[in-house]
Amino acid sequence: MPKQNDLEQKALQLIMNMRDTGLLQSELWRRMKASSREGSRVSIKLEKKGLIYRERELSEGRWTYRLYSKRQPVSINSILACPCLTCGENIRCGAGSRLSPNECDLLTHWILDSSHIETGISGDD
Repeated sequence: MPKQNDLEQKALQLIMNMRDTGLLQSELWRRMKASSREGSRVSIKLEKKGLIYRERELSEGRWTYRLYSKRQPVSINSILACPCLTCGENIRCGAGSRLSPNECDLLTHWILDSSHIETGISGDD
């Protein structure tokens, strides 16, 4: 029988891989080749640790939980459009200098636009 921590790591990885769609708890224990009891205990532990959240859902006539990761794997795609990467002033830009990321309109707009894309919020309200 695998160690509890190994099951938690495997479960968290499976949940994280599902990104925004989440993973049904019943599907989790099937993919882990674990019992429903083990799957339930692992998901509750991950929730108590603040790593996932669970939403109750009716699936095929039975109540279960859809599991979502609170963290997502980091991807290079998240920063590809950052204006700092192609800015001609990035050599002179830094904390305490005349040019600073704290005062950069391009960077501020990019951050705000990126957060609107991720949350699905439109700035046109």
